[in-house]
Amino acid sequence: MDRSLRPGDPSFVGGHRILTRLGAGGMGVVYLGRTDSGALSAVKVIRAEYALDGDFRARFRREADAARRVDCPWVVRVTGADPDAARPWLATVFEPGPSLAEAVGRHGPLPARAVRVLGKTLARALAAVHAAGLVHRDVKPGNILLAADGPRLIDFGIARSLDATALTSAGMVVGTPGFLSPEQATGDGDRIGPAGDVFSLGCVLAYAATGRPPFGGGTVDALLYRTVHDEPDLDGLDEELAGVLRRCLAKDPDDRPAPAELDTALVEDVPSGTAGWLPAAVVRMVADRSAEMLSLPEIGATILEGPVRDRGPSRRRFLATVSGGAAVLAVGGGAAARAGLGGGTGKHASAGPGWAIGVQADLSGPGKAVGRAQEQGAQIAVEEFNALFGRPFTLHVKTSDDEGRSDRAAAAAERLADDADVLAVIGSSTDATTQAALPVYDAALLPVLGMSAGQNLVRNVRSFVRGRPLHNTVAMSLGFQLEATSAATSVGVLLDRSGGDASWMTIQMVNLVVRQYGDATHPRVVPAGTTDLTPVLTEMRSAGIEAFVYAGPVDGAIRAARGLADFTGPKYAAEPALDARFAAEPAAAGWTVVASAIGPGAAGVRSFAQAFRERHGRAPGFWAAEGYDAAKLLIRQLVATGGKRPARKALIGPLQKATYRGITRDFAFDQRTGQPTLTTPASFVHQVLDGGFHYLGPAPDKAPQPRTA
Repeated sequence: MDRSLRPGDPSFVGGHRILTRLGAGGMGVVYLGRTDSGALSAVKVIRAEYALDGDFRARFRREADAARRVDCPWVVRVTGADPDAARPWLATVFEPGPSLAEAVGRHGPLPARAVRVLGKTLARALAAVHAAGLVHRDVKPGNILLAADGPRLIDFGIARSLDATALTSAGMVVGTPGFLSPEQATGDGDRIGPAGDVFSLGCVLAYAATGRPPFGGGTVDALLYRTVHDEPDLDGLDEELAGVLRRCLAKDPDDRPAPAELDTALVEDVPSGTAGWLPAAVVRMVADRSAEMLSLPEIGATILEGPVRDRGPSRRRFLATVSGGAAVLAVGGGAAARAGLGGGTGKHASAGPGWAIGVQADLSGPGKAVGRAQEQGAQIAVEEFNALFGRPFTLHVKTSDDEGRSDRAAAAAERLADDADVLAVIGSSTDATTQAALPVYDAALLPVLGMSAGQNLVRNVRSFVRGRPLHNTVAMSLGFQLEATSAATSVGVLLDRSGGDASWMTIQMVNLVVRQYGDATHPRVVPAGTTDLTPVLTEMRSAGIEAFVYAGPVDGAIRAARGLADFTGPKYAAEPALDARFAAEPAAAGWTVVASAIGPGAAGVRSFAQAFRERHGRAPGFWAAEGYDAAKLLIRQLVATGGKRPARKALIGPLQKATYRGITRDFAFDQRTGQPTLTTPASFVHQVLDGGFHYLGPAPDKAPQPRTA
């Protein structure tokens, strides 16, 4: 998020001079404040609408008083609060260290000893919080800071309890999916208590030790289901630590240890007042964050005495004109020159070397066709920009290959994050690699625009914008397309577990749409790794299905096509089948694939496709046009800075608020949900014909009219 102060932000709160924003949420805004003595505080100011609620103020007062009683070196200390202020506020000691999420995302899992130290200190933190009559409810890696003298639990009691009492009702989930307890996942308010914090701490320690949440990733629904029903993934842990965490992660709250028991069970000496228990790379992060405090603005730096006057040269007025009409740049170099942007000399005054857009993608692994297409599309956009007369800077594309592997994604992201030239990133090209890379980019406050990752990956991530719809939105369009074009009243739907959560979401949504029309589905599931689909396909056909939907990886789609070669009903496949290997399969002829990627034959893409052919000697692949749109959108944001090299974090807020008419779709990012979404068209329909894909047009984004008898 953009951390700079805004016109409506206060200058002072309860004796704290406000320096900058630290974050914002549904309940209020957290600021970095400095007292007259120079002490730094995190100051949470409640939104005005809650301040008008007398019951809210009473709860705030009770819980602020309880929070003051928490006495533990591993919990951030409350330094002040005023429940009776016009806008109630609460201040805690400010800790500059990185979060556990940032440290693990950037440098990987912690050693076993460090995990045990972390567990013991946080168990003591929870014991103190519970002794004060509070329940944290949101113990997660992002709420654990790694300070020079040990970890700190933050955002305890007040934020979660206030949110729970003010905003929730029976059955509503409170907490962060992936790190909340089964009783939180089911909304069982009668059982939510201190034991839930212990479950969450078990999730945190498993994440710290393995680099992955114990119940996986993916959509909220899938995470909640696995939290309630599945066993945690503790592979790779030593048996002693795994045994302790299994007790913490028991489904029944009564079976979990109390924090004091957990402290005893984790046998390890806790270092006093040092960060030596952490890996050296993380210790450097802690030191770097502490050093950043030396460059904080002075007390007077946040005072605005009056309007800022532009004393720059006339060139700045030219740049303002360009940024104000930046959509002109999006149509390409020739159109821009005809519009009068050229200076006539072919020269430009660069604002300095090193303006670059990064592309993180699978460039050499199994999904390299998608990754390379996005990189090539972005490169064409940058070349068009660099061909403009009078451009304010020269732009470059820098790539980082993660090979489509989630275990290499963080390192690939780190290469771009550590390159000072890179101001924004497109990527990564898969769900898993994007999820693994985001903590690195978020820690660097480096804006990221994702074009092909369709899982719900945004959870307390400040720097990510998704330029495509979620998988379940595409799946809904698949269901609408089926109902709009087929008279089938019995639809076979096959979920291949090899496709992970995206396939699960597809089948769930298709089931929902088809059944809403009064038609029947015949759902079947095959385990991950299944190579022989003949038995299940034979059974589905014997049940009298009239249409078929497959959701799984491209290899499985090829097997399904071969197994249904003589099936004459309509056949549909989810987005992973949008692959040249599937189209080349003779048995796939006639299959329909609904995906977020547009076809190169679409009318709005033709000019780009021609430029691509001139550059590469062939037609663009799927996702190239999306890469082009992503780069154009980022270029527009860079131009809007007026030719002055921007800080990375200064681009995040404008990018999240941007609207943009691209060649693939109209982009608009909805800030109400905190998870940027997208305007229409969201999905596109492709049909296999003559060994390739034939573009049919946008998929329906609304339910078609019910069929009449």
